[in-house]
Amino acid sequence: MTAASPTRPTVPVSVADFDALDGSAAAEIVAVWAAIPGWVDAVVSGRPYGTRAALAERADALARGWSAADLDTALAHHPRIGERPRGPGAEADASRSEQASMASAEATTAAAIAAGNAAYEERFGRVFLIRAAGRSPEQMRAELDRRRANDDESETAEALDQLRQIALLRLEGAIS
Repeated sequence: MTAASPTRPTVPVSVADFDALDGSAAAEIVAVWAAIPGWVDAVVSGRPYGTRAALAERADALARGWSAADLDTALAHHPRIGERPRGPGAEADASRSEQASMASAEATTAAAIAAGNAAYEERFGRVFLIRAAGRSPEQMRAELDRRRANDDESETAEALDQLRQIALLRLEGAIS
């Protein structure tokens, strides 16, 4: 069993192994899913879970209570859509995998996403966040364009839901 580390990617661990990890090793894994310290602590302190479904249910329930401040904390660790995640480690590896479809983006789509990212950041003061896994570059561009028209409250709610979806997908990939 290998836990997440700043220099080593996460490999799936069983829920039994996750339940048995010491708190800091478990927190290192959970922080890759969403780097929100209070949420990480709550997920870790809820062990033992016994099943991946129970872990996912608890993580999801806790994520539904995230605030705008939690979103800002988590976004400090997320690259822009279309920007290559830098550095080693589990979080960068997860972002690279999730954004894999951007490697095949047409130049005009990639340029439109870059311009849209800048306009979004100017409008909302944070990085545009979307669950990239399972979406084409064109779908991400369309969502970026649509969401730029949101009011602040609606956009915060959408971004928090996207973060929750990302966290749960990462949990599914990390816990066997």
